Amino acid sequence: MKQLAAALLLAVGLTLVGCGSNNSTPANINGTWNATLIDSNSVTAFTFGTSLVVNGDSSLSISNFTFTSNSTCFASAETESGSFKLSGNTNGNVNGTFGFVVSSATPAGNTVTLTGTAAGNTITGTWTMTGTGCSGSGTFTMTKM
Repeated sequence: MKQLAAALLLAVGLTLVGCGSNNSTPANINGTWNATLIDSNSVTAFTFGTSLVVNGDSSLSISNFTFTSNSTCFASAETESGSFKLSGNTNGNVNGTFGFVVSSATPAGNTVTLTGTAAGNTITGTWTMTGTGCSGSGTFTMTKM
């Protein structure tokens, strides 16, 4: 009887450990995204495309970033960083908070910051830009391709 109880306790314990250890990243954030940033006058300020992968620490690996609109605020050599914090996952459709920063090398000092919420294949929120001769704010929408 004691052996049966011990085996049952072990089986329950292993089951609970399996349920509690989810180290997977939200797969539907991973992929290619297109973004449109609209300014406070309802005019498209920037558009860009990029590929995102969520790392285990909630940071983003960003590749293939390209502005698809012309801007003197970002002439060349941008650097990007970002984060995604998961708040829910229903049948593979993740929800969470999203942050993204693009900084220019030429001209130096221009930065656009996006803060938003992901829901499935769409990320929406607000953006602000600061820098040398470049400023602005508005809303953005990113759509997974």
